[in-house]
Amino acid sequence: MAVLMVNGSPHPRGCTYTALNEVASQLKKHGIESEIIHIGTGPVAGCISCGKCGETGYCIFKDDDVNATIDKLKTAEGLVVGSPVYYAAPNGALCAFLDRLFFMKSDAYAFKPAACVVNCRRGGASAAFDRLNKYFTISRMPVVSSQYWNSTHGFTPDDVRKDLEGLQTMRTLGDNMAWLIQCIAAGKAAGIEPPMPEPWIPTHFIR
Repeated sequence: MAVLMVNGSPHPRGCTYTALNEVASQLKKHGIESEIIHIGTGPVAGCISCGKCGETGYCIFKDDDVNATIDKLKTAEGLVVGSPVYYAAPNGALCAFLDRLFFMKSDAYAFKPAACVVNCRRGGASAAFDRLNKYFTISRMPVVSSQYWNSTHGFTPDDVRKDLEGLQTMRTLGDNMAWLIQCIAAGKAAGIEPPMPEPWIPTHFIR
């Protein structure tokens, strides 16, 4: 069993990584491995709604790790996305990355437990947390809870390591995700399959 983690910070081992690593360490105690993908500091193209991924399953842009992440997420048992808080929102590059990761591809991710974690210096964490969770709820991915909103506080990794409640929230998230992944595996072994989705009925507000 493995959980895929996406580090949406420009800093590979900064505050966001510190929070994700706390979750990963707790998952490992339950026998669940994890891999952290760092989106890096290079340009990340936004989705242009060309629809080509609906035909191929992959994004037409190949200059970043979106397509590699698509493959990794298909085989992972769960997903955790981490981001710094910029103006009470996730990192813009991460949102562009996730738009292309999820658009017209989310059927492959359905019923995989998912969660996000955010780090801020002081405020804006709950707004960023809310924004990221929308990727999961629209994709039929069970959102894993913790004991509080999944946020840590600090301007440096050392600051984050002093946020005892924040780190406890990360560990609780790891415990809860491990439990849900194991419950899903036990259900499958007992012959319990995920619900069959109805055919999609797309509508808009004109008709």
